[in-house]
Amino acid sequence: MAFDLSMPILVVDDYSTMIRIIRNLLKQLGFENVDEASDGSAALAKMQTKRYGLVISDWNMEPMTGYDLLKEVRASPEFSKTPFIMITAESKTENVIAAKKAGVNNYIVKPFNAATLRTKMEAVFPDAAG
Repeated sequence: MAFDLSMPILVVDDYSTMIRIIRNLLKQLGFENVDEASDGSAALAKMQTKRYGLVISDWNMEPMTGYDLLKEVRASPEFSKTPFIMITAESKTENVIAAKKAGVNNYIVKPFNAATLRTKMEAVFPDAAG
């Protein structure tokens, strides 16, 4: 089974260039339904109005970080099952462990390419691989 390419994806990053890069990588993979938010609180507001099949969020953002967003999403009965991929420039083991404990589905360290993104997404959606 392939990915549901119509699945809405929310990309969260306070750096507009990074959002554009991720949007382009998703487009290379065939995803067109991509929304964006500039920080965790903006992402939560968007999640109130639309159901996303996947959230891809940067860790380091102000005022609400991707880690805080992840904790909010997992604490919400409405969004707790939403697949969540964290992106960060730091590969600190304690960050990876904290994100895993908070319920992240996968973790990507910058820089990355479309193939890496696809592999990480296939791990989150095992039925889609192949």
